[in-house]
Amino acid sequence: MIPACACLRSIKTRNNDLSGFIVQLEEVLSMAVPKRRVSKTRRDKRRTHWKLSAPGLSRCPKCHEVKMPHRVCAACGFYNGKAIVK
Repeated sequence: MIPACACLRSIKTRNNDLSGFIVQLEEVLSMAVPKRRVSKTRRDKRRTHWKLSAPGLSRCPKCHEVKMPHRVCAACGFYNGKAIVK
C-alpha cells in the first residue's frame, strides 16, 4: 500500500495545473477504507454459516449399499431398477 503522502507527491510531479491536481486528489481521498479494525468476534460471527455440510446419502434398493441420490450405484451398477453399468 502506498502512503498518502507518496501519492500526493506523485500527483504533484505529474500535473502542474491546479484543477487537475484537485481532481486527482479527490480520487485518492474518496477510496473506500475501513474506519476501524474488524474484531475477531465480529469476523467469526460473520463466518458462522461458512461451513461444509454432510452430503445426503441413500440406500440402493437392489444391493442396499450407501450411495449418493440420483446416481448409479457403484457396487451393483443399477439406477432406477435398470442395469446401467455392467
